[in-house]
Amino acid sequence: MAYMITEECINCGACEPECPNQAITAGDEIYIIDPEKCTECIPVYDESQCAAVCPVDACVPDPDHKETREELEEKYKAIRGE
Repeated sequence: MAYMITEECINCGACEPECPNQAITAGDEIYIIDPEKCTECIPVYDESQCAAVCPVDACVPDPDHKETREELEEKYKAIRGE
């Protein structure tokens, strides 16, 4: 499933450069994750890098975008044009 950034975001920007798919952008008040680009960092990393670096635990799984590992791997390939 894609990740999302909650209202707890302190707008620090730590997550944005960690995303291998460039799915994170600055919003008006908090950072935003594009669910069409988010693959939970699969297959590049074993864990979501945004969640790993977030100092306030604002990066969480998005219950509205559930996907299997296989679906996430296919999405990653499509994003990369493979």
